[in-house]
Amino acid sequence: MNIRKFKWILAFAGAVVVVLLLRGFAFTSYLIPSTGMENSIFQGERILVNKWSYGLRVPFMSLFSYHRWCESPVQRQDIVVFNNPAGIREPIIDRREIYISRCLGVPGDTLFVDSLFSVISPEAQFNPDKKRLYSYPASKEDLITSLMHTLSITNDGLMGSNDSTHVRSFSRYEYYLLEQAMNGKECFIQPLSNKGNTDPNPLIVPRKGQFIRVCTWNITLLRNTLVMHEGKQAEIKNDTLYVDGKPTKHCYFTKDYYWMGSNNTINFSDSRLFGFVPQDHVIGKASVIWFSKEKDTGLFDGYRWNRFFRTVK
Repeated sequence: MNIRKFKWILAFAGAVVVVLLLRGFAFTSYLIPSTGMENSIFQGERILVNKWSYGLRVPFMSLFSYHRWCESPVQRQDIVVFNNPAGIREPIIDRREIYISRCLGVPGDTLFVDSLFSVISPEAQFNPDKKRLYSYPASKEDLITSLMHTLSITNDGLMGSNDSTHVRSFSRYEYYLLEQAMNGKECFIQPLSNKGNTDPNPLIVPRKGQFIRVCTWNITLLRNTLVMHEGKQAEIKNDTLYVDGKPTKHCYFTKDYYWMGSNNTINFSDSRLFGFVPQDHVIGKASVIWFSKEKDTGLFDGYRWNRFFRTVK
């Protein structure tokens, strides 16, 4: 074999090994699949995930089980990338679907949640651009879409509709822009009233070695956590939780857990959907945006150059 050709093959193989090592032991890239984390991260952007932020979770969990080098806890308000806690059909944790959310609760925290498990404590009000649901007459749909286009408001599609009313999601700022664009006329866009139970319930995020009291409103959440992550046989009979065949009023946990939330409350791909996130499901911290491009644009158009290599926060 030609020596020069051999050197090229050796260099290429070395580069591949370096990339695989970096991907497995330092950083990995992740594509943002939805609008749940806007305006921190936009749909379609690609980010680098720092695997050492909370200690490196040893790869190939099918061979080595769960181990983490230089382990450190997730901090409140960190934007975290993790494996789907509810994806139990795949027994190997690091092969499960990947999610991204903001950490709202760390082990031992007490959060106040509504009937849908949305955090309503002051700690949850971190994002002034958090989206809410608004309704308006269906006959105004063409006007709304025209105003959204003029004001460069992202069209996330209808969140609900019937013959007389349409429902969309807007941030407070987007609602302000639409209100101003109507030139002082009566605004026909109204916040969607919440007719559900608004009384807050205290949600304790489980800490390793902690007992948590079972209540009627958290019994299903605790039962699911015990079954999926604690390896317990648990079931609910007549509003009573049975663990390993015995009725109990308190649950004991052997792992640390986190409560994750989307920036936009209308997006349910967070702990309201899959419950507590165990420490062993955490991959790393969202670090840097390395690619950003508008949807449905040409090959050389629509790049958000001001967002390239921006720190995620």
